[in-house]
Amino acid sequence: MSIEQRLPRFAVLIDADNTSPQIAEGLFEEIAKFGEASVRRIYGDFSSPRLKSWAELLQKYAIDPYQQFAYTTGKNASDIALVIDAMDLLHSGRFDGFCLVSSDSDFTRLASRLREQGADVYGVGAQKTPESFRQACRRFIYTENLLPSATPSTKDGHVKPRSLQPPSAAVAILNKAISQTENEDGWVMLGPVGQHISNLFSDFDVRTYGCSKLSDLVRKTGAFDIEKVDGGHIRMRAKPAGVAVKARSQDRGQDTKP
Repeated sequence: MSIEQRLPRFAVLIDADNTSPQIAEGLFEEIAKFGEASVRRIYGDFSSPRLKSWAELLQKYAIDPYQQFAYTTGKNASDIALVIDAMDLLHSGRFDGFCLVSSDSDFTRLASRLREQGADVYGVGAQKTPESFRQACRRFIYTENLLPSATPSTKDGHVKPRSLQPPSAAVAILNKAISQTENEDGWVMLGPVGQHISNLFSDFDVRTYGCSKLSDLVRKTGAFDIEKVDGGHIRMRAKPAGVAVKARSQDRGQDTKP
């Protein structure tokens, strides 16, 4: 009898003071793509009216609240409690990784420490999150890509991500990945490019550029040749400089149209 393989177990720790409750549904849908949210904890002063919206969602998403009263102005007891719990959970040996939900750079060292112990760390925060925290995580997901308004449905019912940046903004990232993986003829398989980008840029996400797949983003930039090969796999290469510049100019022109 075959035993069903269990998903990686993650401890989800949410900093309520620095996270919008509007991402709750998108957050747990995102986590389900790479693991199981075995522990769901949120930290904050829930006696404050400011966190009332979070309090109303706790039961719906089975999130355990950890009340931290703000006894002293300027001291963040919630952050300290989150860090202590993260280390306790780490040393329990029951989890494969952590999902730290915050835009606060104070968690940079925590993310680094967890990864030093071999745990996967996924960060979730706003685009304004300092780079130090983003790069300390294995992968960093922008909350703007998890908001309900980030994926409006088209007339035919398909979901189309809303662009936070134009596709042309990804050209430099794609070129860097290609330059480190390309063959002598300049062609490289799309799969390895995507993997290399993930290793280089923890916060890279095709949804940021209004796409649902990497192949769609590559096509939208207009800066690369792309074709299917045997087995349905896709390969790509950079277009000559003049052609690529013209394509990006057309792309910017389309972005400015009403």
